[in-house]
Amino acid sequence: MTSSLEFDPGFEVSVSSTSLAFEYGPGVFGSVPEMRRLDAIRPSLRDPGCDGPDPVYGIAMDIGRAVDRGLLQERMLLFGAVVYASGALGSEPVRSQGHVHAIAPHSGWSPPELYEIWAGTAIVYAQERAEHDPGRCVSVVANAGEQVVVPPGWAHCVINADPHRRMAFGAWCDRQYGFDYTGVRAHHGLAWFPMLTASGTIDWQPNPRYCTSSLEERKPRTYPELGLNPSRSLYGQFVDNPDSVMFVAEPQRAADLWPSFIP
Repeated sequence: MTSSLEFDPGFEVSVSSTSLAFEYGPGVFGSVPEMRRLDAIRPSLRDPGCDGPDPVYGIAMDIGRAVDRGLLQERMLLFGAVVYASGALGSEPVRSQGHVHAIAPHSGWSPPELYEIWAGTAIVYAQERAEHDPGRCVSVVANAGEQVVVPPGWAHCVINADPHRRMAFGAWCDRQYGFDYTGVRAHHGLAWFPMLTASGTIDWQPNPRYCTSSLEERKPRTYPELGLNPSRSLYGQFVDNPDSVMFVAEPQRAADLWPSFIP
């Protein structure tokens, strides 16, 4: 059984109604999702000993239209899809473990990531650094069809904002993707913890292992400086013009933007 998405990603993919997995239509390739277990998330939670759904989410890296596969490999681009469980991790919402993208050997950059929400409501949290001073900290609440860019080198995580339902999204990534957990694990999490209130809203609490910081909560914005079209799916923009998302695999294309960039 499958569950339709709230937003058309530009190729035929659906979410299983019985598991944290995807099903692919004709002419679409995709991987069996890797399950992220609760034990892998624990080091970044406020309460590492909490109970919660297990697995926490399923992630399928490298999916898309079969006719595009060669071009994706040639351009070092990879499209991934993720579906989150409903529920909570103790008093926190279901979320990923915070990380920084490792340096991609082919570009010499920590790659940015370009998200698109497909179902439910997501919070993309990002902080400028995974050091004692986290720098700018931003929380972006995004609904189906909305896009969020996390710039190179920022520590980040994605959160299911609604504990009563699952959440799914797609993302453009670098094909040589890798995760660096060093700074986040050294601080036992990111600089802010999303805590669920009795009414199901998010109450952000600072992580005392970082120095004092402020958190900017915002809605998604458009990214005209990157040439993105907010009314077209991210995969559809690649099909129309493969160069449109090449700043993900080649961050140097937007080198002048990144120092002052805000998600």
